[in-house]
Amino acid sequence: MIRGLPAEAVAAAEAPLLATGVPLMERAAFALAGRLWEVLRRRAAERRGPLPAARAVERRVLLLVGSGNNGGDALHAGARLARRGVRVVALALGSSVHDAGARALRDAGGEIRHVGAQDVGAAVALAAGSDLVVDAILGIGSDASSPALRGRAAEVVRGLVQAPDASGSRPTVVAVDLPSGVGADDGRVPEPTVVLTADLTVTFGAVKAGLLLAPAASRTGRIVVVDLGLDPAPSPGTVERLEPDDLARLGLLQAPAHDAQKYSRGVLGVVAGTEEFPGAAVLTTNGAAGAGVGMIRYVGPDVAARLVLGARPEVVTAQGRVQAWAVGPGLPAVPGDDADDEHDAAALLRSGQVSPREHARRAIAEACGSPGTGLAEAQVPVPAVVDAGGLALLPLRVPASVVVTPHAGELARLLRHRGHDVERAEVEAEPLRWARLAHEETGATVLLKGPVTTVVGPSAVYAQDDGTPWLATAGAGDVLTGVLGALLAAHAERVLADPDGAALVAAAGALLHGEAARRASAGGPLAALDVAHALPATVAALLAR
Repeated sequence: MIRGLPAEAVAAAEAPLLATGVPLMERAAFALAGRLWEVLRRRAAERRGPLPAARAVERRVLLLVGSGNNGGDALHAGARLARRGVRVVALALGSSVHDAGARALRDAGGEIRHVGAQDVGAAVALAAGSDLVVDAILGIGSDASSPALRGRAAEVVRGLVQAPDASGSRPTVVAVDLPSGVGADDGRVPEPTVVLTADLTVTFGAVKAGLLLAPAASRTGRIVVVDLGLDPAPSPGTVERLEPDDLARLGLLQAPAHDAQKYSRGVLGVVAGTEEFPGAAVLTTNGAAGAGVGMIRYVGPDVAARLVLGARPEVVTAQGRVQAWAVGPGLPAVPGDDADDEHDAAALLRSGQVSPREHARRAIAEACGSPGTGLAEAQVPVPAVVDAGGLALLPLRVPASVVVTPHAGELARLLRHRGHDVERAEVEAEPLRWARLAHEETGATVLLKGPVTTVVGPSAVYAQDDGTPWLATAGAGDVLTGVLGALLAAHAERVLADPDGAALVAAAGALLHGEAARRASAGGPLAALDVAHALPATVAALLAR
């Protein structure tokens, strides 16, 4: 598991070491220099084949440094490279420069240039023509309320972002601790045109929470953590990311016991699909089956039920016991689209036929602890995952054992219905902020879908980045609903006993779904059903790790 810490927790962990004279900057600079040297050697090998160490002196490194310790780390690392014969130039973009770092670089033969208004163009050209650009302008000590670059630094970075790649070989960008201009705690990117996208981020002591979150996660490149011997205390701003090995280690994926039976493996009730969108039911049930649920009970219109049984004859359409619900795929997103609530009431009078929306209401009510709805023969509450059209049917408050799975547009709509003026673009710009607000407003565990899946529970936050861009395809969310439902059913007792249990299971489901997508894609296009079909082999591979 990767733990991303807020800047305050990292600074607090550094303080006692600094007080006793532990040379943290020296350690950081030594490790950074080693990583930069590796990058230079790799670039040389890619261009002209394997080279002896001495040939790396032909490489040129440009340091973009601010006034703080982040710039000091880069200057000391640059000095180490300069002593090995690398040409190192530092552009001072802050109000000052780290004194000891500047002396070390000059003594090693490196150069420091202060950039005035008339020097911006030359600075951009120098950076664009370098082999390696080191972004060390801002670190975790920057203004958390407004992390965007300003002034001369912003001009230089904007110019470099927009510079044409005439040579066909852009410089490798290495960020020191985090890319300058992103939120260290929340992953915000206030000014996208003035952030250098890194190929590698070398971060010190611990991963910073913002590196795991969207939209900053798309700017970090590969993340390497340098161990400084910190011992940070638990922090409420921590962001976690499950890794594949965690699924079996934490008991989230398990092979059935020798005496297992279908009920012990979880029974999932599925309310999905309508006459207009029956395929959603097929995708949801396939997702649940592929994830290993013991039994599926499908509740929905006859046309969807026939398709489900055609694809999955083991699915049961009779009412009975469930241990979790999966609700909403294929249902209209806004009340009123499906002949509105009056149609639902009328449907109840037609020879026992109940509309999909009414089925969904009943399932959500059972998940919230309202007995006597007539859908299942289980004690309530039970966990549930609510997606798509089911989101519009949520009561004002639900327990954290209810997982809602909106994308950015659906989350904005849900919050607008609760009095918040927010649009999809704002959710995409600050997903953690709005997912937290949705949790506060509803009580639900919120799984916000996007390039990085953000999961927010009562005291837990997960950020999963496991899939592939090919997963942006119709029906993928329906398969995810089935996967989540299967895991909620398998771990129902755990979810109901632990307030953050649903968040952990939701993060596990996102990871499993993403791993299956990668397997199904193999680097190329995929369809949602391909992901469902890849799930059994994915589960087997994860259990074998």
